[in-house]
Amino acid sequence: MDLSTPPPDLYGRPRADTFFRFLTAFGDRYSPALGGPLLRRNPRRPFSRPTEALQLVVTARRRVAADVVELTLADPSGGPLPGWQPGAHLRLTLPSGRERHYSLCGDPADQADQAGPAERSGYRIAVRRLPDGGGGSAEIHDTLHPGTRLTARRPRNGFAFCAEPAVLFLAGGIGITPLLPMVREARRNGLDWHLVHTGRSADTLPFAAELRALDPARVHLRTDDEHGGPPTGTELLAHAPRGAAVYCCGPAPMLTAVQRALDASPAASLHFERFGAAPVTDGEPFTVRLGADGPELPVPADRSALDVLREARPDLPYSCKQGFCGTCEVRLLAGAPDHRDRRLTPERRADGALLPCVSRAAAGETLVLDL
Repeated sequence: MDLSTPPPDLYGRPRADTFFRFLTAFGDRYSPALGGPLLRRNPRRPFSRPTEALQLVVTARRRVAADVVELTLADPSGGPLPGWQPGAHLRLTLPSGRERHYSLCGDPADQADQAGPAERSGYRIAVRRLPDGGGGSAEIHDTLHPGTRLTARRPRNGFAFCAEPAVLFLAGGIGITPLLPMVREARRNGLDWHLVHTGRSADTLPFAAELRALDPARVHLRTDDEHGGPPTGTELLAHAPRGAAVYCCGPAPMLTAVQRALDASPAASLHFERFGAAPVTDGEPFTVRLGADGPELPVPADRSALDVLREARPDLPYSCKQGFCGTCEVRLLAGAPDHRDRRLTPERRADGALLPCVSRAAAGETLVLDL
């Protein structure tokens, strides 16, 4: 990786160059007056280029920790797969129809590029079984074996690695999956990096042997049972080189502890990815109605509309619960929502699209949904 090159966008494309920045500014200024159908379009919104779903097959499966299985996915015909960057994830459609996101945890250098003919050997993901989850992890553990066919969207990156000169990686349990490719990239580019991987016990830490093999002096495996409980944010950040960028993926308490201790630490910045949705801390109680004449469901201040809706409609699909995948999209018939997602454009919102996993409403408001 060229460290002077900015990271790619969410879809792995290079950032726009000077000419395209000028072109965007021109469109912002002059398109309302010119009135052509193309110029009226928001110039910051990329043209829709539908792409075919990837057809994948499970080629290998192995246990990498307690309740964690690793799957290798490849093209059924042996062809090359699209490239990806550290931090990218796959949106898989499981045989049941469930859609789930899983971080790619292989080596991003194991892929073709414009400079070489080598073909990508496959994608690698690791999944921990969640007893109280929505069924996706259980389906993977129970039904996905070598030979199983799946479909997926092309890799997408919402947790890009910027390759700062000094980096601290903090992983909690299965949170190692997006960080492992970043560690490999940091090592390949000679960065000053350190990794702390935490978990309840040694048998719950995926890829422990693989991590130690990268550089035993820079990899720190820290388990709760050996240290009397989870680490504090101060303890975790003590491993940071001066001025380091911190990349953190783990459970909510870990992220909260790191955020609170960051200012007093040697680190300079924090990048993080959550396992699931952030807790609702600034919500107001409101109501959702199922159809124009359907039942009304109260949404408490500390719960999401999606969680409430799924109690009444257990088959309502969802995936990320963070407002970026769009799986749980519903249609709004009436009401004034507070859109909090990171996916829907103003035009889609004006047309009635709503993501109930994160979107809310003012206190006492009723949102009428086409359900």
